[in-house]
Amino acid sequence: MKFYKPREVFIGGNGNVERIGIGGDSPVTIQTMWKESILDVKENPAHLESIRNKIAELKMLGCDIIRFAVPDMQSAESFIEICKATSMPLVADIHFDYRLALKCLEGPVGAIRINPGNIGARERVEAVVNGCREKGVAIRIGVNTGSLPKDLEERVEKGELSRAVALSETAARECSVFEELKFDQFVVSMKASSVEETIEANEDFASRFDIPLHVGVTEAGPLITGVVKSTLAFSHLLNEGIGSTIRVSLSSSPENEVITGLEILRECGKRSGGVKLVSCPRCGRLGFDVHGFMDRWQNELLSMKKDITVAVMGCVVNGPGEGKHADIGIAGAGSKAIIFKKGKIVRTIDMKDADNEFRKELMSL
Repeated sequence: MKFYKPREVFIGGNGNVERIGIGGDSPVTIQTMWKESILDVKENPAHLESIRNKIAELKMLGCDIIRFAVPDMQSAESFIEICKATSMPLVADIHFDYRLALKCLEGPVGAIRINPGNIGARERVEAVVNGCREKGVAIRIGVNTGSLPKDLEERVEKGELSRAVALSETAARECSVFEELKFDQFVVSMKASSVEETIEANEDFASRFDIPLHVGVTEAGPLITGVVKSTLAFSHLLNEGIGSTIRVSLSSSPENEVITGLEILRECGKRSGGVKLVSCPRCGRLGFDVHGFMDRWQNELLSMKKDITVAVMGCVVNGPGEGKHADIGIAGAGSKAIIFKKGKIVRTIDMKDADNEFRKELMSL
């Protein structure tokens, strides 16, 4: 099957917000979604500052875009303040009330996400499109298996077409409205909770249009289930050249969504560089608290701008050997820990000093 190379759509670029390309020759971007309330942001400067700091941390981990739910006008006003406080492109997630999208356009919003199927009459969609055109803001058209048009739903029930193809056709119909309005700065997402349906819908759409695709498995589940589903779907599609931006949907933290997305892109050859982590699963020979060390260090290591491999091993029996390819590693037994580089032990230290001494050796690389 032949798939179209997607055209390029630009997210952000307003005010101090970074401008990011999606599609074309731009690298695949990573998204996540904010999972906490933002209602008191205007009245609580400390909350706004904490959100700004967390956005900065997510960016250091590899996140490119963050989507915020905007269910009411108070949220829209808070969202505008958050947009002003960061250079990362933020996306307003709008359902049902098109006026919320128009309100968000008063600030340096990165993009607007709408499901035209639940926005209502065409003139409301046109109002959002015209507002985005005027402000130079992109749109993400989001459709899912729970919002298929009645005629397509009936055809699915009769077995005349698959739910995945119906999802692709729903997206095609929504795109036709944007094309009629001569607006081409939009991205499409078609999400299902099934890996098979996600793959089929995106393949069908990519064989018909050159529109950038936001790929994701919706309601993928808790950490392990969601990682498995997203990895299967994303790796299949990315290896076919399908997918210009991704979001790993997990019942877990935004950090875990970003880290999972980054690892998938790396394994698919879509990202390179950065810190690669290698750690053992632990066994009865345990001499070093691998899990505790990784919990303390994972985010900091992944945020570093170093092209290195770090190994965290459970014992000195196999540690330096199994991690001999690593630029730096740590293992331990009893009251002592060892730090090794390229398989060679360079330091033997007290376990209580492990974190501090590891940091010194790490910074020397």
